[in-house]
Amino acid sequence: MIAQVLDTPLTRLTGVRHPVVQTGMGWVAGPRLVSAVAEAGGLGILGSATMTLDRLAAAIEEVRSRTDAPFGVNLRADAADAGDRVDLLIRNRVQVASFALAPRRELIAKLKDAGVVVIPSVGARRHAEKVAAWGADAVMVQGGEGGGHTGAVATTLLLPQVVDAVDIPVIAAGGFFDGRGLAAALAYGAAGVGMGTRFLLTADSPVPDAVKQAYLGTSETVVTRQVDGMPHRVLRTALVDGLERSGRVSGLVRAVRSAARFRRISGMSWAAMIRDGLAMRQGRELTWSQVLMAANTPMLLKAAMVDGRPDLGVMASGQVVALIDDLPTCEELIDRIVTGAAGVLRDLGGLAA
Repeated sequence: MIAQVLDTPLTRLTGVRHPVVQTGMGWVAGPRLVSAVAEAGGLGILGSATMTLDRLAAAIEEVRSRTDAPFGVNLRADAADAGDRVDLLIRNRVQVASFALAPRRELIAKLKDAGVVVIPSVGARRHAEKVAAWGADAVMVQGGEGGGHTGAVATTLLLPQVVDAVDIPVIAAGGFFDGRGLAAALAYGAAGVGMGTRFLLTADSPVPDAVKQAYLGTSETVVTRQVDGMPHRVLRTALVDGLERSGRVSGLVRAVRSAARFRRISGMSWAAMIRDGLAMRQGRELTWSQVLMAANTPMLLKAAMVDGRPDLGVMASGQVVALIDDLPTCEELIDRIVTGAAGVLRDLGGLAA
């Protein structure tokens, strides 16, 4: 257990020992990784978007069997069964609910009434202001350096905007991997940092070794819309280059096939997938072709993260991958980050004196 303590609004809000959050990555953030992060004192978050409702219930039970520490679940706010998943979290007394998109005001209220901490993820100041006004307990802001769905504004510009705009704890994500980053985020006024790629590349991550080595062996990421029609930061691979060159017709054929495979794995009905597509399209400038392309995402990610085929799958990654060269345990990683941040803050305090 790490002796060093950094007491922040995030640690007090969630009950974790350290202001370090492992983000809810689909196919990656399962019980093994989440429980390892929780045991190490960070906030581990289950990635439930690729889980059926029954699988999510089993995953929560498995985490509970591995640790007594607080943990969270990441939900898709626009999923057709979002309400059922919220009810599941409440029944199982999950401490934290995070959201990839802004949840409805009613979902926030329901979770808060049950004592669940609500932490939406946002990519713009106005979105942070909206969820804060609706009662969110904290907010995670991801800058353009982050992996997966991402925006164009760098963390160093987005973070201070949001910190100045809201009166709730702000978690900084996008570009963090060590103690210097945590110290910098705290200096900006954040209450902690969220990391995806860095936790994916740990000994406790369930990602196959061949895929981890592919991450460690590259330094280039690219933002593409060819995966699901929205900006998506991934490792630059031959497959991604091929997707970038593919035509509209071949892309749509691939998307239909992917949707069928994902339906079989997830147990979702075509009607539920269509409802999710409608929810995804609402409020965004997406064509129906782009909505259909979104079916690519779960299967292309699964090919790499579960099946161990980096040649056939897409690998979401933050730009920080270029700075990572090892696979520590979660305990070693969090120890290193917290101890390093405390040292930086002490040194800076000496400068001020």
